[in-house]
Amino acid sequence: MAVYNTSSDSANTAVRALLTKVGEFYLGSSFNTASGNGKKLWLKIKEQDFASRCAYCEEASQTLQIEHLFMFNRTEFGLHHPGNVVPCCKSCNKRARNLDKTFCNWEQHLKEVCDKHGQKDQYEDRRQRILNHIEQYKYPKLNESEKHAIRVIANSLYENIKIESEKSLELYKELDQAFIKKPM
Repeated sequence: MAVYNTSSDSANTAVRALLTKVGEFYLGSSFNTASGNGKKLWLKIKEQDFASRCAYCEEASQTLQIEHLFMFNRTEFGLHHPGNVVPCCKSCNKRARNLDKTFCNWEQHLKEVCDKHGQKDQYEDRRQRILNHIEQYKYPKLNESEKHAIRVIANSLYENIKIESEKSLELYKELDQAFIKKPM
């Protein structure tokens, strides 16, 4: 739970909602990992496909989190789709940043995790397992035009939500002045 909420938080949530809907468009159905068929599919991925182990370090855990391989945010535009989610332990679910402050991609992250755990020899096997997962669940291979379209829409949505939040605050101030703090 956030300690302090900003208009950027609402904007990020709106972008993730868009990425969820685009992912479901390509999937052809809902992918709500909290209930119904989406939850069943997520549990299959976690428990059967990855044997309740982290996709990066292979640590067994009952408290694995959903990791979006292609990050689920307004800069990476990873879709919420079965081919883009793998189980991940809490410690592996923190990606390093590159020198330019962007997050490293999932392959760089996997390499870093394998190196950190002294498992360099496991990198290629784990990488191939994840690539097979992406292929098995038919994660859409977006072309540059499709990526650009998502980027334009997501950035517009992000900016519009932030602007609407600020406009709402200004409207509240006007109404507060006119009706609530009106001298008697």
